[in-house]
Amino acid sequence: MMLCDLSLSSNRELSAGRGARASALLLFCVALAVFAAGCGAKRNKVPAGTAQPDKFLYEHGTEALNSKKWLSAREFFQTLIDTYPQSTYRAEAKLGLADSYLGEGSLASQVLALNEYREFLSFFPTHPRADYSQFKMAMAHFYQMAKPGRDQSETREAIKEFHTLFERYPNSPLIAEAKQKYREALDRKGQSDYGIGLTYFRIKWYPGAVSRFEELLKGDPEFTFRDGVYFHLAESLTRLNRQAEALPLLEKLVAEFQQSEFLQEAQKRIEEIKGALAAAAQPKSSD
Repeated sequence: MMLCDLSLSSNRELSAGRGARASALLLFCVALAVFAAGCGAKRNKVPAGTAQPDKFLYEHGTEALNSKKWLSAREFFQTLIDTYPQSTYRAEAKLGLADSYLGEGSLASQVLALNEYREFLSFFPTHPRADYSQFKMAMAHFYQMAKPGRDQSETREAIKEFHTLFERYPNSPLIAEAKQKYREALDRKGQSDYGIGLTYFRIKWYPGAVSRFEELLKGDPEFTFRDGVYFHLAESLTRLNRQAEALPLLEKLVAEFQQSEFLQEAQKRIEEIKGALAAAAQPKSSD
């Protein structure tokens, strides 16, 4: 119980710290963006006499974006947004601005990209490319996912944003790609949870291991690496003298996985448990 209390307390402190750091980072990023936009605004991007200056800015911004000239693209798009608020290109420029931040790939730029995608969905909720903005929000978190042994806050945020995409835009052409990334995000979180369960198993705290493994299978029955979960959950149950509950898990492992590092050992355990259960079911002879 003390271990759980310490863990919960530590998680609350980490969450509070992450929240403070995230807020500080966002403020810094916004200030940086304002500064950069101000510098860019001083440069005359539209030649005198241009018939459709907003179109000129959009096309040149798109060209720069496709060439991965992130700063140049932002200058074109930001100038269009600030100077031509009624332009028919304004929504696309907003997405282009977000894409330029996401493409840059730094932590600061990804925070700014998220902010731009959120604003797009707030300003243009019925736009034909609203699904694209939602997908990119999920991907901004996806790109920041930590390794399984690290904090999985970004992974959980990616999963949440993918869920929103599936619910709001079920017919989006981006669904197939999103489902692949969603599976990767679920597996990343699952690997983290599996690692915690393995830690409990190795220190022989089998009730904790059972709880963690069962929670993982319940929350994500399609976890890609569930063969390991089946095996270690069965092992934990066996060591708690719950062999009857362990047997179906081992049989599922054998049925669902033709190749697994746990396959041979699982088959051996199945025979051992069946033999032990059969022996226990035999009536005892009286002397």
